[in-house]
Amino acid sequence: MEQKKINSSREKKQKIVAQIADKVSLAKSLVFTNYQGLSHKQIEQLKKALKQTDAELAITKNTLLKLALKVHSSKFIVQSSFEGPTATLFIYGDPVGPLKQLAKTIKELNLPTIKLGIIEQRVLSSEEIIKLSMLPSREVLIAQFVGQMKAPIYGLHRALNFNIQKLVVTLKAIQKQSQDKS
Repeated sequence: MEQKKINSSREKKQKIVAQIADKVSLAKSLVFTNYQGLSHKQIEQLKKALKQTDAELAITKNTLLKLALKVHSSKFIVQSSFEGPTATLFIYGDPVGPLKQLAKTIKELNLPTIKLGIIEQRVLSSEEIIKLSMLPSREVLIAQFVGQMKAPIYGLHRALNFNIQKLVVTLKAIQKQSQDKS
């Protein structure tokens, strides 16, 4: 009887590790936080807000998380050990949106605390992640870049257009003067 419980427990853990490993394989970035102090309601609100930003927050046991990360050791190399309760933020798209949401929650509640993050295969400290959350989104950065690229073209266009308009006004004035003399 006990053997069946052990096997059943082991199978459940293996399924959980496989689920976490699947999420890790799909994620472009990971952020590990200590969620201690957050109420269940606050965690659910944070999960809901993060889902809208193409991210997912999952609370897992540290040992199972470590096993799942070992499966993808080439993708995510975690240098520090996990201590205390850990919630993992799986970011599937642009990391700035989910990080902004996480930073907003941290600012409002002073929780959760960020342990570390792996953004595009680079390990970042909590301070670096907070700085990254202050950046504009990728779409805004692209729009700003395109605007900067267009600015010289519009400047040249206005300068050339202004000179042509001045020439036309001058020619019309000369034409009007010559008509008035006639």
